[in-house]
Amino acid sequence: MSESELKAFAEAYAAAWSGQDPKAFSMFYAEDGTFRINDGEVSAGRAAIETTARSFMTNFPDMLVELVELRRAGDKVQFHWHWTGTNTGPGGTGAAVDLRGYEEWTFNDDGLILHNHGHMDDAEYQRQLSAGSVESDAAATEVD
Repeated sequence: MSESELKAFAEAYAAAWSGQDPKAFSMFYAEDGTFRINDGEVSAGRAAIETTARSFMTNFPDMLVELVELRRAGDKVQFHWHWTGTNTGPGGTGAAVDLRGYEEWTFNDDGLILHNHGHMDDAEYQRQLSAGSVESDAAATEVD
């Protein structure tokens, strides 16, 4: 894949993450593709990847994933991202999340993601989820 094709793929991928359509997101993956975040459970196959994406999209209905940069690392491509969203889905905390991380992609011969290993600071993610929303914090400050 050329650099311009890779950038177009990554931009479309980020838009798919942000687009609230888990089926469309899963189409960036090979039928037998895998997706894993940190040391978590592997989502294997498009249906499982769609389910994982749906979970994030449901929990963060305003989520926005932006491409920060792409790096080549041997036969892998690193997709560095900036993710923001508010945990307002069912049972959500109402907390705003603002994280940076990256995914490491291996492509198949058809130009689809065969393996994706995502990396993010889970401790920071958990801290932000439990911290409450920016609006709640502002309201609490105003009451004091």
